[in-house]
Amino acid sequence: MAQISVNNLTFGYEESFDYVFENVSFSIDTNWKLGFIGRNGKGKTTFLNLLLRKYPFYGSISATTKFDYFPYKIVEYQNELPMAVFMEDLKPGCEMWRVICELEELSESLEILYRPYCSLSPGERTKVLLAILFSEENEFLLIDEPTNHLDKNARECVKTYLTSKKGFILVSHDRDLLDACTDHCLVLNRCSIEVQKGNFSVWWENKQWKDKFAISENEKHRKEIQKLNRAAERVTKWADKNEHTKIGFDPIKEHDRCLSTRSFIGAKTKKMQSRVKQMEKRVEREIEKKRAFCKI
Repeated sequence: MAQISVNNLTFGYEESFDYVFENVSFSIDTNWKLGFIGRNGKGKTTFLNLLLRKYPFYGSISATTKFDYFPYKIVEYQNELPMAVFMEDLKPGCEMWRVICELEELSESLEILYRPYCSLSPGERTKVLLAILFSEENEFLLIDEPTNHLDKNARECVKTYLTSKKGFILVSHDRDLLDACTDHCLVLNRCSIEVQKGNFSVWWENKQWKDKFAISENEKHRKEIQKLNRAAERVTKWADKNEHTKIGFDPIKEHDRCLSTRSFIGAKTKKMQSRVKQMEKRVEREIEKKRAFCKI
């Protein structure tokens, strides 16, 4: 067992102003069965390509194991050839007897190795490519949507096969596949990746609980912000009211006041307004803290 360590990984495409990943750090064991979870277009395949060193990035990815990727890219001329002819082009050093052993685990005969690739069904193509992928030991495998375009029987066969394997990252929208084949999750957030123990259902249950808690916290913070705003408005009105009392007076109605009262009220109001401004700043800072926890 070895570890793959990602430290302060930062990456963005040249044409974009935003990072796909920013200061991402985590470690995973190479014998884990990882499901990679995240919305479409948010960087799952990009991250796999970074592991394969296809793009330059900031930070570091440390691994003592080799990576390999599914699906292999089949070029046009290879479509007319049997897999037995060009499988070493896909995986250098690939040995036929190991591929045959993997095909047996996939309940598939070696005959498909000798038929033109273009004549194979989607299920047969997936099986032969997976057999090649797993034909070498001590690799960490990156498996991207292996059940796409497969019928029910082929999906079940692939699920059973991957359940018996370990040491891979599996990208899939097939929840049943992720539940059956994984024991850890890589969770893709907005600009980060976190590691969680358990399969897809465990992650989904935790996510629903966190979302429910976040909604409750958001509501609490919204109410606190409203309360702070009302308090700020009351203090401002109080100061304004006192300020207005120094401007003119009726000697008959307000016989207890004199000109000196005006300067006294002005000085007192000035101090009050200074305090109000300080209080408003403190209230604004408190509101900003609350806003950091919720969307308003």
